[in-house]
Amino acid sequence: MSQLIPPSDSPEAESIDLKEALEERYLAYALSTIMHRALPDVRDGLKPVHRRLLHAMRLLKLDPKSGFKKCARVVGDVIGKYHPHGDQAVYDAMVRLAQDFAVRYPLVEGQGNFGNIDGDNAAAYRYTEARLTDVAMALLDGIDQDTVDFRETYNGEDDEPVVLPGAFPNLLANGSSGIAVGMATSIPPHNAAELCDAALHLIKFPNAGIEKLLQFIPGPDFPTGGIIVEDKASIIKAYQTGKGGFKVRAKWQKEDLPRGMWRIIVTEIPYQVQKGKLVERIAELLIAKKIPLLGDVRDESAEDIRLVLEPKTKATDPQILMEALFKLTDLESRASLNMNVLSGGKVPNVLSLRDVLRQWLDHRLEVLVRRTSYRLQKIAARLELLSGFLIAFLNIDEVIRIIRFEDDPKKQLMSRFGLTDIQAEAILNMRLRSLRKLEEIEIRKEHDELTKEQGELQALLDSEDMQWSAIATEIRQIRDKWSKKTELGARRTWFATAPEIDIDVETAMVEKEPVTVVCSTKGWIRTLKGHLEDTSSLQFKDGDSARHIFHAQTTDKLMLFTSSGKFFTFDTNALPGGRGHGEPLRMMADIDPADDYISMFVHQPGTRRLLASTEGNGFIVKEEDCIANTRKGKQVMNVKLPAEALCCVPVPENADMLAVIGENRKLLIFPLDTLPEMTRGKGIRLQKYKDGGLSDVKPFVLADGLTWLDSASRNWTVTELDNWIGNRAGAGCMPPKGFPRNNRFA
Repeated sequence: MSQLIPPSDSPEAESIDLKEALEERYLAYALSTIMHRALPDVRDGLKPVHRRLLHAMRLLKLDPKSGFKKCARVVGDVIGKYHPHGDQAVYDAMVRLAQDFAVRYPLVEGQGNFGNIDGDNAAAYRYTEARLTDVAMALLDGIDQDTVDFRETYNGEDDEPVVLPGAFPNLLANGSSGIAVGMATSIPPHNAAELCDAALHLIKFPNAGIEKLLQFIPGPDFPTGGIIVEDKASIIKAYQTGKGGFKVRAKWQKEDLPRGMWRIIVTEIPYQVQKGKLVERIAELLIAKKIPLLGDVRDESAEDIRLVLEPKTKATDPQILMEALFKLTDLESRASLNMNVLSGGKVPNVLSLRDVLRQWLDHRLEVLVRRTSYRLQKIAARLELLSGFLIAFLNIDEVIRIIRFEDDPKKQLMSRFGLTDIQAEAILNMRLRSLRKLEEIEIRKEHDELTKEQGELQALLDSEDMQWSAIATEIRQIRDKWSKKTELGARRTWFATAPEIDIDVETAMVEKEPVTVVCSTKGWIRTLKGHLEDTSSLQFKDGDSARHIFHAQTTDKLMLFTSSGKFFTFDTNALPGGRGHGEPLRMMADIDPADDYISMFVHQPGTRRLLASTEGNGFIVKEEDCIANTRKGKQVMNVKLPAEALCCVPVPENADMLAVIGENRKLLIFPLDTLPEMTRGKGIRLQKYKDGGLSDVKPFVLADGLTWLDSASRNWTVTELDNWIGNRAGAGCMPPKGFPRNNRFA
């Protein structure tokens, strides 16, 4: 049956603006998610579900000294009274509070299967049991002394705390993470003793800066240990702004074996990394041969983590192997910092480390004042009763007479002795055994003690210095209870500097094999296995021939210099192999079709190259400055048509002279140190020409003489070179007898 829709002019119809309705409803949803689900309160570091769990367990009397109770009982109370959400979500939150590898200071002590670091789930809540820990009791301490506000639960039948008293610095100690609408939070765990030391310093010096506080809190302290390799400046900036991150690595050590062999033992892994998935990932890379340095991986963990990594050969550098694994696996991960929390339980904002500690201390001050006021009220009420009892003891005979013979003894007592209604009622309810002399002495003693305590508490309320002194004493007690000397409080995460590896880690991840690189005149490139000595049998496409043939390793980088002055870089292991003609270089890089291939060579770190153009300009450049990181290449030599780049020759370490010959067959030799070393540019004039341009250049050692190769592949050497030595940019003279007619040194 179709539903009848009233016409727009019907009195039952209501016109609603769709945009306003969506904005209103989405805003309500966003605020609900931010305040009641995703973001923790800065004061106790808890989200509503965690706060309700602890409150429900307290009411069930699940303190550390009591017995365990089924988790199903706790989950039932939480979803039935306080948290109108799914039972599995509540149980998952409870399980996490009990996992010592997920929470730095567990709030719940579990009995049964609560999951493990491999990623296995906990058993169903009908099988597991739980109770509160001492840390949770510290968070709840004083909750029944009017230290925090309570509000009605969702159905109005019960009350729940808005926030916990929070004697323990839980927000930073246990951290928190959550995703709200348009914002998120991610706070790593820290060491509680260090937090207490920083808070004590902040009490003494309220204007202390971040750098001073970081002398007490050097960084996070993860429950799974690990090593933080973030630099100090980044850590300071992260805590100043409330946003940043920490690079965390696994803890490992080299274990020596017989016959020179060794293996690596991983004993700690980064926070929130599942060990099972980590081992699977390493095994996948091993099978795919993406870590050729690694021979085998085994998980020998029991209660403690023990991952065994065996190298392929004993000649492998363990540091290089680990750097490769850090790059490819979760043996290195990044713990983000985004201290987006609720201030006062209402306002979401990103706070610095100092602000977080400050707001926690302010909350502790409010708790102290409210607890003191509550105690003063209780003392005042008790003193009122004790004063009435003392009056009754001093006038016991008259009190007995009034009770026995008067029609309205309560009214008579109030008028006769000036008693209050409460005092008169208490006297009437007094037992006969309380009339003994010993009871009077005890009442006087209690009265004196409470009067003294009342004076002390009133002095505490009147003095802010005394209040902060009391808070400092409480924080010292927390610090001593979970000090670094205890098993739970000892720091687990340490700091180190990432080692500077000279060898490229990416190169180390490629299996090193000898190959022969073949590049044709038309730019078709391929690799052949092994270092071939005889290349005469190589075949090329019709009209094509060999241009560059040289030996290399699969771990090498190849560099190509073109006539436009650009350098292009290729990974040898990425070049095509097999029996075919290869692939064109222009498919691997954005090379202009008009460009000619001037030179191709294996990159050798530390090598210098001499670049020269057809118009006779040139300069020296380091190979490291010529590496191109993109397909577009890197423009190093600036040339403008019709001029082109012509030469790219290596400069020997001890070379002191440069020989230049032009198309006009004039040879000039001048000192090499007159040429500048640049990273990019046009260069300076090498030789002066009337007509034509440059033909070839050659750096050499003057003491060894100038050598060249003639058309018959014979070596010629000339040591008497005075006739050709001159100043840079000179014209030069005709070359020595026997110099090749093509004006080339090789």
